[in-house]
Amino acid sequence: MLRTLEPGTDATGQNDQVTGATEIATLRSLDAILQSGGSLDGLRLQDLDLRDREAVLLAQTHANGTVVLGGATTPALDGHLRQIGALVFPTDPALPVNPYRGTLYTPAELYTGLAEGGYSATPDARAYRWLRDRRTAGDAYATLVRAMHDDAMSDALIELLDDRPVVGVMGGHSVRADSAQYVDAARLGFDLAEAGLLVATGGGPGAMEAANLGAAVRDTDSLQHALERLAKTPDWSEGIDAWARESASVAASVRISRQVRSLGIPTWFYGHEPPNMFAQRIAKFFSNALREDALLTRSSTAIVVLPGTAGTVQEIFQAVTPMYYVADERPLPSLILVGRQQWTQDVPVWPAIEAMAKGRPMSNATHLVESVEDVLPLVQRQHGGRS
Repeated sequence: MLRTLEPGTDATGQNDQVTGATEIATLRSLDAILQSGGSLDGLRLQDLDLRDREAVLLAQTHANGTVVLGGATTPALDGHLRQIGALVFPTDPALPVNPYRGTLYTPAELYTGLAEGGYSATPDARAYRWLRDRRTAGDAYATLVRAMHDDAMSDALIELLDDRPVVGVMGGHSVRADSAQYVDAARLGFDLAEAGLLVATGGGPGAMEAANLGAAVRDTDSLQHALERLAKTPDWSEGIDAWARESASVAASVRISRQVRSLGIPTWFYGHEPPNMFAQRIAKFFSNALREDALLTRSSTAIVVLPGTAGTVQEIFQAVTPMYYVADERPLPSLILVGRQQWTQDVPVWPAIEAMAKGRPMSNATHLVESVEDVLPLVQRQHGGRS
């Protein structure tokens, strides 16, 4: 894992015991290194516009092990950096994504162009078409670009979380915005966020959207306003354009928390499910396997499972497997299934979990509750509220 140098960090890195390359994601960090007399050696310059730094960079005499990932340079600067030892990966304007980006997405970025050209014109839709394009199947360049993009997403996700307590909320994508299930998920997201927990979902529509909505808004009036508006266009599958435009309008009309409390982790593998507008930050992956691992492993405090079907069941057992193999008494995130009839009769996975948990440490971390009102008190008992 590369070390990212943030503003305020010792620019020379002399006191940092972390070995390996230093990732520079801001011009401010690069300036701090150069002004302190440091060199370019071993740096990873990630998605920086270096054109305004041409003069000072042309004065550098060596860049051993330096890698320039995207961004912008002048022809003279590009040639000089290569000559003194840097490896330069140029930006490819033909790509639908920037594989070197140093931050997570926002809904506004992924939905750029929605108002003018509809969903099909957005970067999100273009990236999905590129993934599905048969001409890129097995193409080494496309595979490399996607892998670099997903690694950048993982890096940015780690930096955002920074040991914050995270609760993952799983649930069905087909839950309509005019349903009681949707309202319950939204209120759950709000309560968890108000308790100081970051709410992470799969970033899609349905129950995921509802939990992200609840976590993002600042007050109950905003939540109620949003629920009433969204209920008028309740089913995204009937038309993404109308759903997305209404969601964008609602998001612009409510008070959103200044702190990031709502996170979505979707995938272009399920590109027919668009990302929702209420995840304040979005870590979107090409690889569904990486996306699922990121969502589950970063849910450090609890994983709450609302009613769902095949995809939700898959996520349950992906969460259960590492819990099953824990042999010591280390703290485990809670796995909380909501809805007794859902998980004991309709989709009876709870008996299997009980059987596997018997006599193992995971037995203290797996729970079945009746309603969303039971979730926050349980999380607070198990993890001390904000821990």
